[in-house]
Amino acid sequence: MGINSESDIEANLQIGPTDQGMVRLYIEAKGIEIPMDFTPEEADEIAAEITAAAKAAKAATARKS
Repeated sequence: MGINSESDIEANLQIGPTDQGMVRLYIEAKGIEIPMDFTPEEADEIAAEITAAAKAAKAATARKS
């Protein structure tokens, strides 16, 4: 499955700080739990990547209109 493949899998995503000073992405889907911890610096990089992807998706949508 790639980034452009659609899926019917539903998942819950929670994001928050841990008591150890990390940022946790917690994903739960179909009985699977995936906690992923990142340093604050790594979390900033991930946030920048998400922002860039959102801007690119908006631009792609605007071109199709």
